[in-house]
Amino acid sequence: MPFALRDARFLLALSAPATPVVGYLLGANFHSFLVFFVAIPVLDLLIGKSATPSPPGEIARLEDSMFFRAILVAYVPLQMSLIGWGASVVGSLAPWQALGLTLSVGLIAGAQGITIAHELGHKRSALERGLARLLLMTVCYGHFTVEHNRGHHVRVATPDDPASARYGESYWAFLPRTLWGSLRHAWELDRAEVLRLSAGSALIAAALAAAFGPVAAAFFFGQGAMAIVLLEAVNYVEHYGLQRARLADGRYERPAARHAWDANERLTNCYLVHLQRHADHHVNPSRPYAALQPQEHSPKLPTGYAGMLPIALLPPLWFAVMNPRVPQSSASAQPA
Repeated sequence: MPFALRDARFLLALSAPATPVVGYLLGANFHSFLVFFVAIPVLDLLIGKSATPSPPGEIARLEDSMFFRAILVAYVPLQMSLIGWGASVVGSLAPWQALGLTLSVGLIAGAQGITIAHELGHKRSALERGLARLLLMTVCYGHFTVEHNRGHHVRVATPDDPASARYGESYWAFLPRTLWGSLRHAWELDRAEVLRLSAGSALIAAALAAAFGPVAAAFFFGQGAMAIVLLEAVNYVEHYGLQRARLADGRYERPAARHAWDANERLTNCYLVHLQRHADHHVNPSRPYAALQPQEHSPKLPTGYAGMLPIALLPPLWFAVMNPRVPQSSASAQPA
């Protein structure tokens, strides 16, 4: 189907890897944090939201267009190049600036890289799923591709899902629970795949160390840790406090739009390839990101992920903002 000029807005996702490079050139290696957690939330407020569903014909066009898949594939060499470049220059920096570069690269690898990997991992082609695994190996979180598709999508918004945050649970309590629970369940689902992907991460670290020295390996694992912490903060935000009802036969009701938080901010939805239209993603997991629709019956976040993630790190503020928004049917079913 034909390309429309408005489709080009998703090319913004490909600009993110340049941010740490700009910070490095400016001599301000924490620059990425100012961009993504200060400038973008402000721009989200100024640019506003888009919550108008697309007509059926437009949805069909978006589902069929290869342009959107090409963006995902094009991102992969950008992240590989960013990590390789970062490993090559980090040893020349003073410790504080080296830390800034490491965390800034991890910020991009988590916010963009894992988001792109998540989308690729839902595709059917072996190439795209292989690229998803490659991106996840670059952040030492290969088991995500096993657990997310075969674990999280099955158990979302139930007590059995380690990636669904409970009502009254702080991010800092959620983080160790989801890290261990997700790894354990992925191991139970496919331990051979988990071992292969972990070995891939180790090989990347060894290659960087051989090329650029041990500081490069420390950089690789440090940026991966940052990416993982960011991913799990996103997981925390996406389903906080929401719970599916248990039916009379002991099973849980099917996932519905009310079991995931949505955000309709235009800018961050372009950066994050519609990850914030998360309710539709769970209702229609195979629907391409460009075709995901705002859901009338999903609970709504007060702003986009770039604004919500810093709030999530401060439990009293998070609870004050979010607990009143959690539907009573979910909140009353869980201990506060």
